[in-house]
Amino acid sequence: MIRHLRWKVVATNMLLISLVLLAVFAAVVLISRSNYRRSVQQQMYQALESGDYGSRQPGAEGIPCFVAEVYASGTARVAGNSYYDLSDQSQLAAIVTAALAQEEDTGLLADFHLRYLRRTGYTSTLIAFTDTTLESTTMRSMAAVCSLAGSAALVVLFLCSYLLSGVVTRPVGAAWAQQEQFLSDASHELKTPLTVILSSAELLNQSALPEQAAYIDNIRAEGRRMKLLVEDMLTLSRAQRSAGALPEQTVELSETAVTAALRFEPVAFEAGKRLEYDIAPSLPVRGDGTKLGQALAALLDNAVKYAADGTDIRLTAERQGRFAAVTVENRGADIPADKLPHIFDRFYRADEARTDGDSFGLGLPIAKAIIEAHRGTLRCESGSGVTRFIITLPLTAGKQERGADHA
Repeated sequence: MIRHLRWKVVATNMLLISLVLLAVFAAVVLISRSNYRRSVQQQMYQALESGDYGSRQPGAEGIPCFVAEVYASGTARVAGNSYYDLSDQSQLAAIVTAALAQEEDTGLLADFHLRYLRRTGYTSTLIAFTDTTLESTTMRSMAAVCSLAGSAALVVLFLCSYLLSGVVTRPVGAAWAQQEQFLSDASHELKTPLTVILSSAELLNQSALPEQAAYIDNIRAEGRRMKLLVEDMLTLSRAQRSAGALPEQTVELSETAVTAALRFEPVAFEAGKRLEYDIAPSLPVRGDGTKLGQALAALLDNAVKYAADGTDIRLTAERQGRFAAVTVENRGADIPADKLPHIFDRFYRADEARTDGDSFGLGLPIAKAIIEAHRGTLRCESGSGVTRFIITLPLTAGKQERGADHA
């Protein structure tokens, strides 16, 4: 849990930092482009104001440009610096014609990669041109520099964020560890007195008077209920502590699923429901078969409790690429969308009206803790009268054993 919390802190920080950097670099590029275009515009204005184009080369200083002066008779003369090749008369004619045809006095000639500024006088029209290729190259270079700087900044900030997240989550981790230790210690300490209470109640029951029998039965029932709660709390604590410390052995998930199904077939039958199962053969996973069976039992027990009377409960296990997928499905009332994110919380029950005395809301948290300890995922889908719990576990190379299909 603490590891997930730490990565969430890092991810949140990096998202916010990335957005800030993106906004800053975008602003830098946009402002630079705006300033560059303003400089280009000023350079073209200066070129138009230069006067004698025959003796002077427009754009000789600053951004290169050239000027065309078009007379009313249709003739034109062009002056510019050595940056431009002005020897192609047909190309120049096409450029000037395109500029004269534009409605706006300033704009872009995309076909020629030129920006123009036009000013109409009494006897002639002056048009200044500058190449947009230089602008594009400058902007691309700036974007590349920003990208490199941003990437380097993100790497450094990621390392800083990761280190700081450890400091931030350390108190949370310590508090969580203390809570887990308290639950484990309390559960251990409660087991012995509960055993004494139940044993004493059994002895009393053997010699109890008729009027005392009902009270002794209540003691025994509540004692068993408390014992179940203590065992569930111990199981949850152990499952959460076992993450990353599971035995490195191959378990045949197919056999574990079949065993769980056979165990719950009579349970479902007594509840007026039917359990169907379809288990694919050879689903080797790494971990603890007993704990995986416990997780499946928790999901099947939940399905039996909440499936509608007379409906089928379905357990399937199949291979999906490099993963094994196990699904427990039942028909009945949907889990409300606002409660769905909380069903794996401790002591949480989506339907308070449909609980029995032996349910404490720990079955699903135990199942999730066990599956996550096996590097898997457990999620729930509920809608259109169908609720599904889906387990995904990574497969491992193991002995190919034959599974079972049954319905």
